Amino acid sequence: MSGYCFELITGPMSCGKTEELLRRIRRCIIAKKKVKVISPEVDTRAKGDYIESRNGLWLDAIKVKHSVQILSAVKDAEVVAIDELQFFDSNIAKVITQLMNEGKKVIGTGLELDFKAEPFGSMPELMCIATKVDKLHAVCMKCGCEHATRTQRLIDGQPADKNSPLIMIGGDETYEARCIKCYELPDVNAKKKSLGFKLLQFNKE
Repeated sequence: MSGYCFELITGPMSCGKTEELLRRIRRCIIAKKKVKVISPEVDTRAKGDYIESRNGLWLDAIKVKHSVQILSAVKDAEVVAIDELQFFDSNIAKVITQLMNEGKKVIGTGLELDFKAEPFGSMPELMCIATKVDKLHAVCMKCGCEHATRTQRLIDGQPADKNSPLIMIGGDETYEARCIKCYELPDVNAKKKSLGFKLLQFNKE
């Protein structure tokens, strides 16, 4: 329970990150630690000031827009829990470092990869400064294997195009966990360019 540490829980959608965060928070509460829970304002899935896991567990949370606001919100806390770290601005790593230097224990969750399977926001830097990293796997919603590490975005039930917006808040109807084999990332623009090139070649012939 000592401070000066940063535990990071990461993995794809539906792997139980928030559930694990809530479990650790409850242990801190049982140990009579002063706990503050932080959530990014951009995450609007919860319809109030709280965080909630897929199995229905929840805890009150302070919603913040900018990462520097966290510092003033948790001054009297011994343990700071931060959900959805990937949504915070680039100052989040400095904020967490300052919290650790102040002797606080920080526990956070975040998607390490976005829907394009690329590093998400400040997550690479956060994984470097974390004193402990737990990478969780999910069950692939397509083949059922237990090693899903990708977050598949769906639009109207179909894999989202590579060129769709980076941030699109949604639940199980918008995202599902998939393994590397089942993960799909169509690129409409690339297909159009390829088709245009083929038509150009055909016209030349």
